[in-house]
Amino acid sequence: MPLSLPEYRELGLQEIELCSGSPLLFSKAIDGATLYPTPTASYRGAHLHDGSTYLRWEGLAEFLISADGLRITFCWIGTASREAFQVYLLGQALSFALVKRGHEPLHATSVVVDGKAVVFLANSGFGKSSLAACFLRARHQLLTDDLLMLQEGPEGFRAYPGPPRIKLFPDMARRHLGEKVTGPPMNLATEKRVIVLEPHQRCLTPMPLGAIYALASPREVARKQRIRIDRMSSRQAFISLVANTFNRLLLGADRLHRQFDETARLAVVVPVNKLIYPRRHGSLPLVREAILADLRREVFEVSPCGD
Repeated sequence: MPLSLPEYRELGLQEIELCSGSPLLFSKAIDGATLYPTPTASYRGAHLHDGSTYLRWEGLAEFLISADGLRITFCWIGTASREAFQVYLLGQALSFALVKRGHEPLHATSVVVDGKAVVFLANSGFGKSSLAACFLRARHQLLTDDLLMLQEGPEGFRAYPGPPRIKLFPDMARRHLGEKVTGPPMNLATEKRVIVLEPHQRCLTPMPLGAIYALASPREVARKQRIRIDRMSSRQAFISLVANTFNRLLLGADRLHRQFDETARLAVVVPVNKLIYPRRHGSLPLVREAILADLRREVFEVSPCGD
C-alpha cells in the first residue's frame, strides 16, 4: 500500500521492512505469551521470547516488531480506514522499531517557522496538534504530528518530517483549517479525525531544529492565566524531554543509557522553554504570536543586527 511518508532520494536514517501477515501468524506468535497491562483496554502488547514485540489495537491492527527492529509485520483488522491504520503503523509500531535500532523518538508535534523546526512537546491531550493547527492557519507548515525524530550533525540537530497528516477534533479543525475540512476517525473511541494536509501546509524535508516548547498541563493553568514562556534550565529541560519520550515500554539498560546521554546533550544544545497558556477558545492566536515574538528574541540574542 502507498505510505503517507515523504519519499527520500538520498539515504535516510533507517530502512525498515514492512510486511503483511495473516491472523494465524499472529496467533501463533503470541501463543503462551503474557500480555502486559496498558492504560486502555483496547490496546494490548507483549515482549516475546525471541526478542520481538507484539502490539494490538482492537478494531484497528496488530503488529510484530522484530528483535532487531528491521521488520514490522502487520495485519489490518476491523473496519478502520487506511489513514487510521497508518497512524498506528507510522507512530506506535514504528517507534518500537526505531528504539530497537538505537534512535530516540519524542512525543511531539513540529511546525516550520522561518526555515527552522519549532517543536511542541507534551503528553496526549495537552494541545500540541491544536496549537500546530493555529500555525497552519497562519500559513506555516507542519513537519510532523506526534512522533518526532531528531538527528545531530555537524551543524546541530535536524528534525525529520512525518506523515503529512494532523489529528484534530472536528471543531478545532473547522476553526483553523476551514469549515469543510474533515477526515476519518482516528479510532472507534474518539471523535478526533485524521486530516490529510494540502501540499502548501506540509514540509517534507528535514529542517534544522530551532526551539522546543514544553506545554504545561491544562490542569496546571487557570482559565485567566496569562500567556507565559519561561526558559528551562538544562536540568528541567532534561526531565521534560525524558518524560515525553515516545516509547516508554522498551526499558533495557542499553536503551536507558543511550537515552540519558542523548537527552542530556539535547537539553544543553537546544533552547527548551515551558509554555503556559489558558485553554480557552480564542487564545491560540495570541499564543502563536507570543511564540513568534520569543523566537525573534532568540535570533536577536544569538545574532544581533549587523553581524
